[in-house]
Amino acid sequence: MHVKKGDLVQVIAGKDKGAKGHVIATFPREDRVVIEGVNMIKKHTKESLQGPRGAKTGGVQTMEGPIHVSNVKKLKDEKPADKKADKAEETGEDS
Repeated sequence: MHVKKGDLVQVIAGKDKGAKGHVIATFPREDRVVIEGVNMIKKHTKESLQGPRGAKTGGVQTMEGPIHVSNVKKLKDEKPADKKADKAEETGEDS
């Protein structure tokens, strides 16, 4: 896979084309990735007694669904590696 957890990616195909987000999870066997805020699906959950203190509420939850890794492209993070070097370049000073 060309992406890993935490990478910044952009969707290049499908209903969420153009959306950007970070990779939450990867599934290499299925060639799928989960991206925050992309491919939102509704999941109906049943009320059960498995949660903390023996109670879990049921209902409709909205969560991210996986999309195929070929529909995303990796973007470069826009974080400068060294702020001091960037400041020196702006002012024209030597370090």
